[in-house]
Amino acid sequence: MQRTFSIIKPDAVRKNVIGDILGRVERIGLRIVAMRKMRLTRAEAEAIYAVHKGRPFFGDLIDFMTSGPVVVSVFEGKNAVAAYRELMGATDPAKAAPGSIRADHAESTSRNAVHGSDSVESARYEMGCVFTPEDLGLVVPDQHAA
Repeated sequence: MQRTFSIIKPDAVRKNVIGDILGRVERIGLRIVAMRKMRLTRAEAEAIYAVHKGRPFFGDLIDFMTSGPVVVSVFEGKNAVAAYRELMGATDPAKAAPGSIRADHAESTSRNAVHGSDSVESARYEMGCVFTPEDLGLVVPDQHAA
């Protein structure tokens, strides 16, 4: 089993398509391990998108990702990273496969509805930006601690 990290971005949350996106995820056989609706802080957004730091669009990306609520999730299943990336579709919605999330819900390349990790290593790192090990079922809290 493999895990991947997802963000339903502010544009998709505003459009009220959270349920549609999550339903698609479950229909391709991925299981939702952790999920939270939240508003990313600048620090969280900058950490998640650190790979893009220094690129001309970085500031606008961070402004967008902190502009409203998002839904962060961890999905688990066979080849979860590749399966979710295929479901998302190309970054440019005009090039996204018909029936993909971005073909159906993205507004533009920069307002493209969802984020998904590009590797298992990225997923582990990105999950850690917003979820604790307990959130992910990796550590079971001691129920008997005083």
